[in-house]
Amino acid sequence: MKLLALFTALCLLISSLSLNAFSLDKSIESGFRFGAAKGIEVLINGIVGLVNHFVPDGENFYDRAAYRSEGFLPGTAETPANLSVSPCWRLGSAEASLVPDDWKTHTYYIGGFISSANLFTNRVEELLDDMRVRVIALDDGTGRGTAVFATIDSIGLTNKDVRHIRALLRENMPNTLFSGITVCATHCHSGIDTEGLWTQLFRKLPMNLAKSVIGMGDLETGTDPHYMDFLYKTVACAMQKAVESMTAGKLSYASKDIGDDYFSVKDRDLWNVRMSQINRFVFTPDDGSVRPTMIVNIAAHPDVAGLPFDKTDNGRGVSGDYIYYMGQRINDAGYNFMFFNGAIAAVYMSRGKTNNSQTIDRRVEQSARYGDALGKMALSLTLTEQEIADNEFLTDDEVEAAERAAAEANGGEYFVWYKDWAPVREVDVPADLKLRFAEVTVPVTNGIIELAGKLNLASYDVLCEDGKYFINTEIGFMELGGAVRVVLLPGEVCQDLVVGGGSLTAEVSFSKRDFSEKSIYDLFGENTIAFGLANDAIGYVVPDNDFCLCGVFGHYDELVSLGKHTASTILRAFADLAAGIYKE
Repeated sequence: MKLLALFTALCLLISSLSLNAFSLDKSIESGFRFGAAKGIEVLINGIVGLVNHFVPDGENFYDRAAYRSEGFLPGTAETPANLSVSPCWRLGSAEASLVPDDWKTHTYYIGGFISSANLFTNRVEELLDDMRVRVIALDDGTGRGTAVFATIDSIGLTNKDVRHIRALLRENMPNTLFSGITVCATHCHSGIDTEGLWTQLFRKLPMNLAKSVIGMGDLETGTDPHYMDFLYKTVACAMQKAVESMTAGKLSYASKDIGDDYFSVKDRDLWNVRMSQINRFVFTPDDGSVRPTMIVNIAAHPDVAGLPFDKTDNGRGVSGDYIYYMGQRINDAGYNFMFFNGAIAAVYMSRGKTNNSQTIDRRVEQSARYGDALGKMALSLTLTEQEIADNEFLTDDEVEAAERAAAEANGGEYFVWYKDWAPVREVDVPADLKLRFAEVTVPVTNGIIELAGKLNLASYDVLCEDGKYFINTEIGFMELGGAVRVVLLPGEVCQDLVVGGGSLTAEVSFSKRDFSEKSIYDLFGENTIAFGLANDAIGYVVPDNDFCLCGVFGHYDELVSLGKHTASTILRAFADLAAGIYKE
C-alpha cells in the first residue's frame, strides 16, 4: 500500500507539472488528462491485483451459489381482504445517544478522516456535542406491516451490520409484523468509527496482511466489536421504543428549493448540484398532548466538525455535525426530529452564507451555524418573509445587529437568510404506505475494496464465483399517499443518477460514452426524494461511463467504490423494481 501511495503521488506530481505546459491547448490538456488518468488506473490495478493474488480469501468469503441470504424484508404485504378499519397514519419516535459511558476509559476512534496531523490515530478525546440514533416507526393502519427507520450519526454501516440490528429487533418484538427495518447513516465524519477503516488501520493492515499470507492467527476486525455490540443493542432498543410509542395522526409534506448557495461540489468539476431542496414531513398526532415529529431530508456531507485542522481541531472530538444543531433548533420548536441525508456523492456543506463573515474559532462552530440556519429554514417552509421576521424564535434583532456589525468590521457582507423568502404549499398525505425492497448483487471490480475484504477490515460477506467477487446490497422504494415517492439508496450516490443529465452523457463523462441505464427520475418520476446510505455503506456510486480508478483529476470517489459496474447494476435493479411496482 505504501508503494501504491508513492506511485500515485508521483503520477499526480508529474501530471500537475505537465498540465501547465499544455494549458494553452484544451484538447491537448484533455488528452493528457485522459492518458495520465488511465495510466494511473492501470498502475493501481496492477499493484493491488498483484497483492490480492497472494492474499487468500477470508472467512467472510462464500460460494455465491451456496450462499443463503437471511434477514431481508421485501416490503409491505397485501391489504387484508377483510380490512375493517379506515386507513390512518400511526407514527412513533425515539432517539438515543451512541456515545458509550466508557468513552473516557475505553479507546475509541473517530471514523471519517485519516491525517498525518494526528499521527493517523484519531482517538476520541472530546465530546463536542453528541452522536445519536434517531428512529421513526410508521404504518397506515391497514395491517400491512410497520416500517421502522433509524438514522445513525456515523460514517456508515454495512448491510451485514444492519441485519444484526434487524435480528435483535425481531427477537425483541416477535409478534410485530414489519414491512421494513431500515438503517441509514448521516455519513457524519466526526462520529465513532462504524466501518473499520479508521480504527488503527495502519497497525491492522500490515498485521492482517502478514497473518493472511502466512496463514497463522485470526485477523483483527476493522471495527471495534465492543462498540458495535453496544451500537446494535442501542439502535434496536430505540427502534422498539419507537414502535411502542406509535400513535394516530395526520401526515403533511412540503418541499422548497433553497438554491445552490448552501451546497458545493468537490472533486467532480462537471457534476452540478441539482438536489438543493429541503424536503419536510410533519406528523401531527390526534392527541394534542403528544409531540409532533418533523422529518427532514437534504443532501450534504456532514464533514466539517471532524476535520483535523490544527491543535484546536485535531479530529478527536465526537460530533453529530450540522445535523445535531439542526435537530436542536427543531426540538426547541416543539418537535421530535428525524433526519435523512440524500444522494451526497461529492456534495458538501457550503458555509459562506451561514458563516456570514463572522469570526469563528473552531470548525464545529461552522457546523452549528449551518445546522441552525437550515433548521430555521425547515421550520419556515410555509411562512412568508414577514412572518419569519416577526417570529422571535426564528429571528433575533439584537443578534442580527451584532453580527452585521461584526461582518462589516471583518470587511465582509452580512446575509439575511430569509430575505425574499417565498413560502411553499404544504399538502396533506393520505394514509397509504407502500414499501418495496430488493436484494442486489454488485460485482466488486475495485481491487482496493477486494483487499480490504480479504484482510477483514470491513464487515462484508463477499460472494465468490469463477474467480470473481460480489457483494449483496439492498435498494428500496417507498410511496406515501399515492403521491410522494422516495428511493432508498445504498452508499453515496451521484445525484446525476437520480435526476439525469450531467455525467450520464457522452459529452461530459470521462469515457465519452452515454450511461446505459435510466435515471431514478426516469423510472419513478421527477421530484422523487432520495434517502442515501440506506441499509448499506458501499462507498461512492459513480456512473459507469464516468468511472476511472485513478484518484486524480476529480476521480477520488472511485477509490472508495465497489467498482465500475456498481451504478449500472443498481439502476437496473431499480428498473426491475419499478416494473414490478407499476404492474401491480
